[in-house]
Amino acid sequence: MLPKDVVQKIRRIQITTNRLVDESLAGEYHSVFKGRGMEFDEVREYQHGDDVRTIDWNVTSRAGRPFVKRYVEERELTVLLLVDMSASGAFGSSGKMKSEIAAEISALLAFSAIKNNDRVGALLFTDRVEKFIPPRRGSKHVLRVIREVLFYTPQHRGTCIQKALEHLNLVIHKRSVVFLISDFLDQGFEQSLKVANRRHDIVMIQIMDPRERELPNVGILEIRDAESGEIVRVDTALPWVRKTFRENWDTNQARLAKLFDSHRMDHLTIETGRPYDTPLIRFFEERAKRTR
Repeated sequence: MLPKDVVQKIRRIQITTNRLVDESLAGEYHSVFKGRGMEFDEVREYQHGDDVRTIDWNVTSRAGRPFVKRYVEERELTVLLLVDMSASGAFGSSGKMKSEIAAEISALLAFSAIKNNDRVGALLFTDRVEKFIPPRRGSKHVLRVIREVLFYTPQHRGTCIQKALEHLNLVIHKRSVVFLISDFLDQGFEQSLKVANRRHDIVMIQIMDPRERELPNVGILEIRDAESGEIVRVDTALPWVRKTFRENWDTNQARLAKLFDSHRMDHLTIETGRPYDTPLIRFFEERAKRTR
């Protein structure tokens, strides 16, 4: 049996995310992520306004009056959440850590998927694959996925997106919708991303904190790398130090944007300390416009 505080936290996230899903995201998700096509559902009598191209001539000739074929969307989508569990996620200067935001976004996407009867799975990774949850349908399964994202204790601290993508390509053969949720403080995953993007519909969701972009002017500051443990002492009162820090951030962001754009992959940035539902809804709306 799960501890009471764990159950309460999962329940709080379920209530919050279900409200957002019901009010905004489930419909947008359905319109953005289409199924594999249309499948035959039934034959019914022709009604004014029906497309004449859907007339079933065999049934019409037997019945002596027009009948049309009705089709419904064949969804059967598989949604994979690739969630970065590395130690850099345990940082947040605005109330919530990046890892908490990643878990809540995972919950939003998972609940949106099951509202549309899609299958949901998860792959949790650090510098190796920590846990793989095969895709399934149903509320109980989604709650298990959310529990793992929230409370799984990773065995390693580093980040290797390449290994996560390579594992994805090995275990998921059917084309899927893949949400890669990370702070992307990593390099060397370009080729594996290119291969995965040919097989799947990949959406990149970057979780960042304002302090990763701007150093505050607070004098001498010790900065510790959460993944390597390395500690660097810097004088934030020096303008060139703050300028160099921001330039390094901008350079890395430009590299990521160029990589994602070159492969025509959707990507969005979620900032801790700000509501994450707004950029998610905006992303769904913009993608829906493009697909239309």
